[in-house]
Order: sequence, then C-alpha cells, then structure tokens
Amino acid sequence: MSAQDSESVHDAVAAYSLGILDESEATAFEAHLAGCDYCAAQLDDFAGMEPMLAALAEPPGPPRELTPPSPALLANLVGEVAVQRSQQARRKRRGLYLVAAAAAVVIGGSSAVVLAAADNGPGRLQAAPDPHPTSPAEDAFFHHMEKKTQATDPVTKVTAVVGTEKKGWGTHTVLELKNVKGPLKCSLVAVSKKGEEEVVSSWSVPKWGYGIPDSPHKAAKNPLYVHGGAAMDVNEIDHFEVRTFDGKSLVKVEA
Repeated sequence: MSAQDSESVHDAVAAYSLGILDESEATAFEAHLAGCDYCAAQLDDFAGMEPMLAALAEPPGPPRELTPPSPALLANLVGEVAVQRSQQARRKRRGLYLVAAAAAVVIGGSSAVVLAAADNGPGRLQAAPDPHPTSPAEDAFFHHMEKKTQATDPVTKVTAVVGTEKKGWGTHTVLELKNVKGPLKCSLVAVSKKGEEEVVSSWSVPKWGYGIPDSPHKAAKNPLYVHGGAAMDVNEIDHFEVRTFDGKSLVKVEA
C-alpha cells in the first residue's frame, strides 16, 4: 500500500464514525481498524459526534434526512481532533512534571540535599551548604525580629533572648537559649499581665546541652533556637519563662 493510500485509509475514520461509508468501504475500514491504534484512538474522539452534527444540520420544522457532511468539513474535524489531542498530551506531560517535582520534595523532606549550579563550570552541580546544626528558626526569623529582650538567671546561669513580633493571630516568638545542660524537657511559657499562662513551645535538651562555648561536644557549642506562637496579643504579655516539665524555672525574660 502506498503512502497516499495509507493516508486515505486513516482519513476514513471520520466518515466511518458518521456512518456515511457504503458497505464495502465500511468492511474494508473495519479490517484496517483491527490493526491500527491511531484510527482506534481517532474513532474514540469522534464517538457521539454524529448526533451533534445531525442537530446542527437540522433546521427548525419537520425533520428531514440528514445530509452527509462535506469532505472539507470532515477534514476540518480531523484537524481539530488532532489539535485537541496534542494540547491534551502537553497538559498531561506538564502535570507529570509537577507531580514528579512535588514527589521529590515530599520524599526528600528536611534531609534532602539541594543541588545548585557550581561556579566552576556550566552543567556541574555541587551540594548546598549544610543546614544550621540546631534549627532554621535563627536564620528564618530571629535576626529579622525588631524587638528582642535578654536575661540571665543568677542561679541557673541560663541565658535567654526572646524575640517577638505582633501577628493578626497573636504573638510570634523565637527563643535563643544558652548555657543549658540536659537531659531536660522544657517549655517557653508566656505570662500575661493578668497572670494567665500559655505554653508557646516545648523541646528536649540532650545531655550535652546547648550554648556552652567550652563544651567538647561540637553541637553543644551552638545556642538552641526554637520558635512558636501565643494567642495572646504582644501587648498583653508581661514576661516569658523557660521552665522544665517538672516546674523548675530556668530563666525569666521580660516581654
């Protein structure tokens, strides 16, 4: 079969779907359709088109016999279907790319290594710097807060800095904690001017501690940074207090 004959067979899918082929032509096309995935897909797209064309061609008044669509109309229909299928394929590919990107973020989580283009040549990748050893709260929030208050407890020697910012929902806080050893479980408590209390955040302190400059443990030399939120308005808070879970006060910081 020549290329021209093959093309004409493919073009017959529209006429076949509309039922305007004669018996011999329909039989020949059905034999071709059995082994042609392209025409099978085209036939699915044309499914239900015959009633629609009949409705469009039928003028008001008594029903009359449907006039078969012209070859030009059939060609236009085939072209339109091809365009629609191409657009659908592009949308599907774009959706798959987005799903793959989202999956990479979810699977990687906080331990994912982010790659960036290196300065020593195009197309080469290098690992991003290691994340902050304790918490991203320092880089993301603490240094951007305009109001910070500090205190050191004379007995425990624990030092705390509390940064606060007013939010529509209450008060956002970031705590910097130094010179604290564990193992401990602690909370940052906001105390209102009326004496009401609200836990802002809680965390665990490992046995080697946080913010101890002369510690032999590398991670212990870094302060602890932890952020949280209180429903209280920032103007309602009198002070903050770092307490252990058994109620011992480590340090008190004025708001």
